[in-house]
Amino acid sequence: MNSNHVLLEEPIRMASILEPSRSSYFPSMTKIVGTLGPKSRSVEVISRCLMAGMSVARFDFTWGDAEFHQETLENLKIAIKQTKKLCAVMLDTTGPELLVVNKGDHPIPLEAGSFVALTPDQEKEATSSLLPINFGGLAKAVKPGDTIFLGQYLFTGSETTSVWMEVSEVKGDDVVCLIKNSAVLAGTLYTLHVSQVHIDFPTLPDKDKEVISTWGVKNSVDFLSLSHARSGQDIREAREYLSKLGDLSQTQIFAKIENVEGLVNFDEILQEADGIILARGNLGIDLPPEKVFLFQKAAVYKCNMAGKPAVVTRVVDSMTDNLRPTRAEATDVANAVLDGADAILLGAETMRGLYPVESISIVGKICGESEKVYNQDSYFKKTVKYVGEPMSHMESIASSAVRAAIKVKASVIICFTSTGRAARLIAKYRPTMPVLSVVIPRLKTNQLRWTTTGAYEARQSLIIRGLFPMLADPRHAAESTGATNETVLKVALDHGRNIGVIKPHDRVVVCQKVGDDSVVKIIELED
Repeated sequence: MNSNHVLLEEPIRMASILEPSRSSYFPSMTKIVGTLGPKSRSVEVISRCLMAGMSVARFDFTWGDAEFHQETLENLKIAIKQTKKLCAVMLDTTGPELLVVNKGDHPIPLEAGSFVALTPDQEKEATSSLLPINFGGLAKAVKPGDTIFLGQYLFTGSETTSVWMEVSEVKGDDVVCLIKNSAVLAGTLYTLHVSQVHIDFPTLPDKDKEVISTWGVKNSVDFLSLSHARSGQDIREAREYLSKLGDLSQTQIFAKIENVEGLVNFDEILQEADGIILARGNLGIDLPPEKVFLFQKAAVYKCNMAGKPAVVTRVVDSMTDNLRPTRAEATDVANAVLDGADAILLGAETMRGLYPVESISIVGKICGESEKVYNQDSYFKKTVKYVGEPMSHMESIASSAVRAAIKVKASVIICFTSTGRAARLIAKYRPTMPVLSVVIPRLKTNQLRWTTTGAYEARQSLIIRGLFPMLADPRHAAESTGATNETVLKVALDHGRNIGVIKPHDRVVVCQKVGDDSVVKIIELED
């Protein structure tokens, strides 16, 4: 696998570009988060999504009730059993989102040059001249000249389904806006976004807390996607809330950066969060279009250096209705991979799009091709320099394992871990080969019953680039003996052979603990 990698600085043979992409058990090292919804909730479609490369299923609670999402999740569980493909679960909150309430469920035409009033009186009917909203403080937050965007799934760039408006005047609690482009709003839910204005709404409102404490607890969700994260305090408050909900104390929090506030406070958010989602749909409204790529590069770099997953959204929007992405979208996916993204998140493409499976498949192929020209050598040197000296014990072991694997052209790195931390550190150095993370369960007790840990840790690595988990037999203790280690290693090697990533005479780098010592060893396989 390693021998196929070239550097972007090296000339690429034009003939090699025409060579067909090679199929693999892992479509790409970069992970794909798929949003499940009306077009992707049957067992058959979810199974195909898993086979195409989806490793995290996102449940978006900005729409649909808990019963709808529960039925979808039950289908996901069946699909996982049928395909034998692991998949993690992400709960996406609504957050401090401003919504237009259209109780009549009728299309609303808006004409450029005309005026529309936004009112907090939700009892009124939505019309072309009056739109009820779910927030009573808008009149105090905005001033004439401010920009407001409005549309279903927010401002997509399609100027027939979304509008942008300029605040003309404030009348009591109402905000009167001049409409800048003609559009027809269809459906029951439209999102309102006020550009670069602080909205005094809690990041985790009561509606989200109810969903988390019921649906989230019932299903032991692996990730909480915290929408509209604006400060480190937002993450701390969310974590404090999760800590009171039993098993959800293990749930990882991914901060969605969707506005300038999140950008300004990015460093403190990154320090508190377990990962970052760059929600470029909303962010692309708050930032000038020419600045979005700069933030993406800076944010992904900071995530890489911190060893925390970076997830990029809104890459193949056109595949919601089309079988193929545009050339610009395909290039956008590749650039996200070259920037260092851990995962690509698909929203409307898989949730309500016509081609959910094809969207996952083509994104996986683009990621795989991009990884072949990812400059791992340059990245490795930058990361080592950033970490500095003296390195921590774990950091030294992880970087040494990656360096050894590249030098000997190993086909895989196998890492034994109980918390997942060692495997995540190895993945941080972006090896060019897959990392098989063997999660060793640990026994724990609350004096009433014994339970094993490990399932959370295994599933949570499904969003990290290059990391592929397997859960060891619970009978193997975390503090295992040498004999037990060899048994587990044999199981891991057999798994690698079965899925085709390990072949006879391959070299494999193993990272494991032997007693109190961490050991990196190289083994060469026989026939």
